[in-house]
Amino acid sequence: MKKGSDNSIQKSDRDLFDQAWNVTRENHENNFIFYLPGMIRYGKVRGLYPALSLTGGRCQLLCEHCKGLLLKPMIRATDPETLITKCLKLAHSGHSGVLLSGGSDLQGRLPWGKFYQSIQKIKTETDLFLSVHSGFLDFSTAVALKEAGVDQALIDVMGDEETAKKIYHLDSLQKVIVSLENLFKSGLDVVPHIVAGLMYGKIHGEYDALRIISRFKPSSFVIVVLMPLKGTPMSGVLPPSPVEIARLIATARLMMPQTPISLGCERPRNKDGDLMEELAIYAGATRMAVWSKKTIDLALNLGLKPLFQPTCCSVPYREDYSNRLRMPLVNQGCLLP
Repeated sequence: MKKGSDNSIQKSDRDLFDQAWNVTRENHENNFIFYLPGMIRYGKVRGLYPALSLTGGRCQLLCEHCKGLLLKPMIRATDPETLITKCLKLAHSGHSGVLLSGGSDLQGRLPWGKFYQSIQKIKTETDLFLSVHSGFLDFSTAVALKEAGVDQALIDVMGDEETAKKIYHLDSLQKVIVSLENLFKSGLDVVPHIVAGLMYGKIHGEYDALRIISRFKPSSFVIVVLMPLKGTPMSGVLPPSPVEIARLIATARLMMPQTPISLGCERPRNKDGDLMEELAIYAGATRMAVWSKKTIDLALNLGLKPLFQPTCCSVPYREDYSNRLRMPLVNQGCLLP
């Protein structure tokens, strides 16, 4: 039987959050960017940044927290021609960009090779911003993605051998570190992600992952939280508490004072989720995917200026992207004109 999360905040936590808040205000403007990805609705409004799977529902790696289930809601684009057709259609219907994703082989690789030319064509014929879930890759693949026109690479980073092997089914943590090195050396904009609670809901190697990531000085960084999916070995697991996530965000802020930090879309949507949003702001986040009205009110009360963008939370803020979301939110009564 699940027990409730421990949301007690100690004095040491308050001191940590205060320090992180002050560092954030010293290094960042008072804008706080709220994102609506293409896979999620806010009221009747959907983001303009869908995920496409290059492998459909297929995955050989079958990580313990996913087992390929996260691929199911994605748009299928399993051959180059289909990818081009679907991206052109999305561009013509006003979408800002797409996230190219998919299942991995047993080495953690996606089938990028057959898609380089189609990616290049999409970038030539549209204004879509292209993010990729890069997978774990060699240097030549990273360079080829950069040369094809990929705008941004997203990669999961774990901090210990046990998580790399038992949860991601990789040979070693070194594969993750080498992949990070390859992505950064290629010149791609790289946005590392930490999935907090991967070791069956426990904070395990996340702080070591932060130390690895901070060495690379990324342009931005995302923390998401384990979502126990039915049909996976983690279906009955309790995710980390909001306080544990806030500690992780605050530590990241102190390690990377100038880096935009986002609380990503994969996280609990319940009472704990509301508290997680609140504490994330105090702990030094500057971005958040999806939001509650209480969180908008909190941001305003703290003197922050909420901005909105219909993309993944890794994408830099652009006013033209933001304008595509503002009026739909106003029309739905989610925002004042």
